[in-house]
Amino acid sequence: MSSSKKQALFIASLVIFWYSSNIGVLLLNKLLLSNYGFRFPIFLTMCHMSACAILSYLSIVFFKIVPLQVVKSKPQLLKIATLSVVFCGSVVGGNISLRYLPVSFNQAVGATTPFFTAVFAYLMTFKREAWVTYGALVPVVVGVIFASGRTMVALIGGFHVNLCESNPVSAEAIGDSAADGFMYLANLLITGEPGFHLFGFIMCISATAARAFKSVLQGILLSSEGEKLNSMNLLLYMSPIAVLVLLPAALIMEPNVLDVTLELGRKHKYMWLLLLLNSTMAYSANLTNFLVTKHTSPLTLQVLGNAKGAVAVVISIFIFRNPVTFVGIAGYSMTVLGVVAYGEAKRRFR
Repeated sequence: MSSSKKQALFIASLVIFWYSSNIGVLLLNKLLLSNYGFRFPIFLTMCHMSACAILSYLSIVFFKIVPLQVVKSKPQLLKIATLSVVFCGSVVGGNISLRYLPVSFNQAVGATTPFFTAVFAYLMTFKREAWVTYGALVPVVVGVIFASGRTMVALIGGFHVNLCESNPVSAEAIGDSAADGFMYLANLLITGEPGFHLFGFIMCISATAARAFKSVLQGILLSSEGEKLNSMNLLLYMSPIAVLVLLPAALIMEPNVLDVTLELGRKHKYMWLLLLLNSTMAYSANLTNFLVTKHTSPLTLQVLGNAKGAVAVVISIFIFRNPVTFVGIAGYSMTVLGVVAYGEAKRRFR
């Protein structure tokens, strides 16, 4: 076999493992949090971070997958700790949202990360993109609005214009003021996405925003050449800090977690295996993402990432049988296409 074929086979294997790990941890999170009665997203995140801490240490120190990068100063450690707290928030928020939302809708909202990244990059660093690039973000946001099935109302004074499916309501019913209209909008019923849950949606949006915020913050805090860490070393240092943050949070906010977990372990014979597999996959997802990034181009990574989200949606629908609507599918498709257009616009208009 030629070297080029071996390289192609190696990359294909990496992509398969990357897909399997990412989709696997997502589906197992949903299974544990929604179907198994394991309603402890903070403790679950702590399990993930514990596995990442242990396996990162073994991978870097013993197996030397990547060279060990040493933290050189207390300020650098403080910056890593700050990133770790934001990272914890994004993961916990995502896990909480999976208790209430279908995986398909969770992925649709998660696809809006480029939008939040562009917003935070502008607010925090005043970095501007070309208008074409910002324009490509419009379908990303509109797609999620459609995917959520929420009734969108354009308010002009006391009047409204229906933009999506909704029951016709007169301007008088909304009220004479825009403020009344917004209060009405906040109480509109869900008409499209059958699995929509307001709290779950808020947590999912918050997790997506936190993920984007962490990305921008990382670029600011670890910008100097002496402080930059590759993703695997950053995970090595962030994970133990995350465990220290999450442990007291789990004990305070989920006080009966140990008793319930032990009870579920006795009730479901595969509970401990699923929890161990889930935590291991959380690390594997980070490792394979790093390796795929290293061995492919940024454009290839983006295309593969978009396809991965679509694959996760399809698999989750077949496994969990969550109902979907045509509007929801169209909205998610619009979001994915918007992300693709955004990536292409960034590449062309640098």
